[in-house]
Amino acid sequence: MVFPSIEFAIFFPIVLALSWALMPWPRFWKPFILVASYGFYAAASPRYCLLLAAITIANQLGAVGVHRTASERARRWIVGVTVAFDLAVLGVFKYYGFFTDEIGGFLDTIGLGMPLPLLTLALPIGLSFITFQAISYTVDVKRGLLAPARTLDFAVYLSFFPHVVAGPIVRAREFLPQLAKPRDPRTVAVGAGVVLIVLGLIKKVVLADVLARQVVDPVFGVPLAYAGPDVWLAAYAYAAQIYCDFSGYTDIAIGVALLAGFIFPQNFNSPYRATSFGDFWRRWHITLSRFLRDFLYIPLGGNRGGRWRTARNLMITMVLGGLWHGAAWGFVLWGTVHGLALVVEHQWRFWRARAAAEPDSPGAAAVRAVGRVFAPAWVRWAVVFNVVTFAWVLFRAESLTLAGDFFGQLFVAGPATLWTPLTVAAVVVVIGFQLLPPNPLERLRLRFASLPAPALGVVLAVVVAIVGATVPGDGVPPFIYFQF
Repeated sequence: MVFPSIEFAIFFPIVLALSWALMPWPRFWKPFILVASYGFYAAASPRYCLLLAAITIANQLGAVGVHRTASERARRWIVGVTVAFDLAVLGVFKYYGFFTDEIGGFLDTIGLGMPLPLLTLALPIGLSFITFQAISYTVDVKRGLLAPARTLDFAVYLSFFPHVVAGPIVRAREFLPQLAKPRDPRTVAVGAGVVLIVLGLIKKVVLADVLARQVVDPVFGVPLAYAGPDVWLAAYAYAAQIYCDFSGYTDIAIGVALLAGFIFPQNFNSPYRATSFGDFWRRWHITLSRFLRDFLYIPLGGNRGGRWRTARNLMITMVLGGLWHGAAWGFVLWGTVHGLALVVEHQWRFWRARAAAEPDSPGAAAVRAVGRVFAPAWVRWAVVFNVVTFAWVLFRAESLTLAGDFFGQLFVAGPATLWTPLTVAAVVVVIGFQLLPPNPLERLRLRFASLPAPALGVVLAVVVAIVGATVPGDGVPPFIYFQF
């Protein structure tokens, strides 16, 4: 069940009305929202609910066990077993086939080919997000950042329908305290929720899906059929598409959660205005970035232990972050590109600091000369934006062969057959709006959010009408991050 669909248009008003009616009585609201959330998740496949329940029970047992155990060694074992269970579930469903094929191919190349057992397993929707949230709960209990929740509360947290499918990755210590007391439907931020839903619908259906149909899907499907101008356009169009698609989903999810009385963390903050790769990852998929930082990069040692260990930790974090997105070499290479970019950036800061402290040292003059080239903010922005954009090619291409074909066509002369005013304007608007000063845009958003309820209803109705007019006959395509 996707947000911009007839099914959700029926599901959500009914659930929202009953949710508002039951909000003052948590003992009734919690079972109701749990059933509604499982019903939402079962729309993809009822069997997925069994897996969701198993992850819930395993992590609740682990959190309670950690909390009740005094021995630090036993606590580490309990957390290790619980996290291993989560990762095993993710590994079997998401990576088993990939690694089986790769190991089988390697054995064939060295003459030790043997049949390996193959399983065809459908990836449960949102499994990566569910397992990361479960891990954050158990580990945060181990770290003493929160006490184990009641089983019903934890089950509501893990299955809550606005974020169960594609995030954002909401930490348990952000969500569970919001269940601690009854909520008043009269205090719900209706205006802010409606504005976010409207923005999300526009991003997804009016911008992302149009760019996908008219430019991205044709070029990435058969790159050799297009000349350089169209391939360049497709690269920038996909950068715009994936931002609109994923941030659009996040906007809708946060807006739906607000209408249900819950606050989710921000997940995007104009990532294409970043002037460094570290800045990009503080703006793009913020909840994933902080999860990787808190549960992988820092436990590996972070920036402690010197430059080379920091470089190692950055590479491991970003490569595994790429692999988290999917079992394909394109995702691994995409993570590797970002890891290398962060390592170079980190090393550059060290070189600049040493050149400033030791102006006569070997290489100091060269560092200062390069620094002058990259001093203007627009130069740093152009470098970051274009590296990010063309790294997306590895992320989007169905295979490394198609990615190679795409890059090979960039400088092939030919006509610009896909450069229509609509597609070019869409790309310019998506990128350009992120480069504008944020304060005026935020004031405009707050002004819309403060409109009276009838005006908000009219705005939502107009947007729904526009969205409906742009939806193709076969319906709204799934959000890109549904596959992760």
